[in-house]
Amino acid sequence: MGAKIKAAFMRSRFFLIAVFFLCVKTYVLYKFGFRIQSENPLQEVLLLMNPISSAVLLIGLSLFFSGKVRNIMVVVLSTVGTCILYFNLLYFRFFNDFLTWPVLFQTSNAQDIQGSIVELVRWADLILLIDILVLLYILFKKAVPLHLRSNREVVAMLAITALLFSLNVSVAQLERPQLLTRAFDREMLVKNIGIMNYHVYDIYVQSHSKAQRVFAESSDIDEVIRYRNENYKEPDADMFGIAEGKNVILISMESIQSFVLNETIDGEEITPFLNQLKEDSYYFDEFYHQTAQGKTSDSEFLVANSLFGRESGSVFFTHAGNEYNSLPEIVNEQGYYSTVMHANNKSFWNRDMMYLQFGYDKFFDIASYTVNEENSIGWGLKDVDFFEQSIDLLKSQPEPYYTKLITLTNHFPFELGEEDKMINEFDSNSGTLNRYFPTVRYMDYALEQFFERAKEEGIYDESIFILYGDHYGISEYHHRAMSLFLGKEKLTPFDHVQLQKVPMLIHIPGHEPKVSHSISGQIDVKPTIMHLLGIDTREDIQFGTDLFSKERPSFAVLRDGSFITDEFVYTKGSCYEKASEQETQLEKCEPFFEKAKLDLGLSDKVIYGDLMRFYQ
Repeated sequence: MGAKIKAAFMRSRFFLIAVFFLCVKTYVLYKFGFRIQSENPLQEVLLLMNPISSAVLLIGLSLFFSGKVRNIMVVVLSTVGTCILYFNLLYFRFFNDFLTWPVLFQTSNAQDIQGSIVELVRWADLILLIDILVLLYILFKKAVPLHLRSNREVVAMLAITALLFSLNVSVAQLERPQLLTRAFDREMLVKNIGIMNYHVYDIYVQSHSKAQRVFAESSDIDEVIRYRNENYKEPDADMFGIAEGKNVILISMESIQSFVLNETIDGEEITPFLNQLKEDSYYFDEFYHQTAQGKTSDSEFLVANSLFGRESGSVFFTHAGNEYNSLPEIVNEQGYYSTVMHANNKSFWNRDMMYLQFGYDKFFDIASYTVNEENSIGWGLKDVDFFEQSIDLLKSQPEPYYTKLITLTNHFPFELGEEDKMINEFDSNSGTLNRYFPTVRYMDYALEQFFERAKEEGIYDESIFILYGDHYGISEYHHRAMSLFLGKEKLTPFDHVQLQKVPMLIHIPGHEPKVSHSISGQIDVKPTIMHLLGIDTREDIQFGTDLFSKERPSFAVLRDGSFITDEFVYTKGSCYEKASEQETQLEKCEPFFEKAKLDLGLSDKVIYGDLMRFYQ
């Protein structure tokens, strides 16, 4: 029996060499590409174990083929595994996240992100191809026996594959109970079950979400309505209806985070205009973006619907056919003309389809603007030119109007010509962070020019202006450089959550400025605008609360399950005290777990079940 096992082992050497290479490559990327840290010995065991489970599972598919085809499939599947790792690495370098199937199928975005992908590629990445070249050499030189002989040996290898996978999942469940119910925490899934197995699990999660619409019933909306009624907060009587009849101008500021406000580079202010504007506005200094993989499209969805985006992919792609009761449609019913101005391709993020569902009257896309080499860079039309041309579009609209303008220049990879740089780049080991500050400064200048032109054209006095950051610009991947800018030795998970703050200003000409320290997020924008316009929200399905309400809870939950209160921050399974910024007992955060779970869970229920079709 021992001789037979040894002989089978010798005949499977090519298969095992391929598994070994993929395991080593995966583990190295865990440590140096994805920067996954072990918090205890069992987690390190899992990091060593799950590449084996993943590699055997993937390359084990070659065993379903016979003869020389099986050997070729070993190389093909090794290449597939390398591609999966590398595509995740590129995605992680910017988004600090792992790919999901909905993201992979967002093909209409592919052409527009080519420049960003080039920025993320490194020459050192070619090392990932070495094992493929070695396997090809072995295959063509026939340097070792190339395949198993009998079906019995194949079945035995498949059984070992299943055993390894089961063992991996069992140990992972010991380390992290209820692991597979936390699909929104992708790093935790990859850390525990492996990147290949995570993608298999993601297929299950996505197919399950698709099935929810099919099996949804009209009664499913009842729980959402009860939760809405229980959490309704009365508007501030002094603010309700104060902007009725005014034009509403929303400005979605690309990739800006609050840490740039009131900061300098070499003595020069990064955001001099925003620093000044917030002193003359209602300013919310504890306002968080709540986006996930959908980035700008997620922020648009949150603002328009007071619903959370998906934990993976973008609602703009996966649920564009749903029924919604969006803010543009609501203000239409109040006599407003609703539009979007964004100098980008109309199909990017599937906007042309989703805006129809939201009820916008018109989308001024790139075809509405004059774009050439002189006035564009990176992702398209420079912000100064965008705002200048948008003034004429605003003047062409019937009043009152509700218009959202989406900026572009401060978009990764943060490109800007020397002639437009008004401050120096930062000096760190992150080119991304270094370039970020000049593009933020440029956007700030463009905003200043827009406000001056609005005043010249008579738009300013008849409008209210709502400016908010759409999502982060600097991901966790650049934390070492960020720690240098912030003057900290090392950034903690607590610091990471704090970096998710984005500017939020409501500027109403003639109003006294005020700073709010209430914890809030993008989910709160819709009810705030409705109340400012004098529109009752009692019957609307929404998960946010009017920013001006005296009854509002000081609370925000992020899409990854993290949440923030006045005293605590919960993230990555740990509770932090805000005053000390130190980890504290988990029990202190427990009173808020249920609300965070219900906010995300019921919002998902509305989206996945398309429950608004049942609600009148």
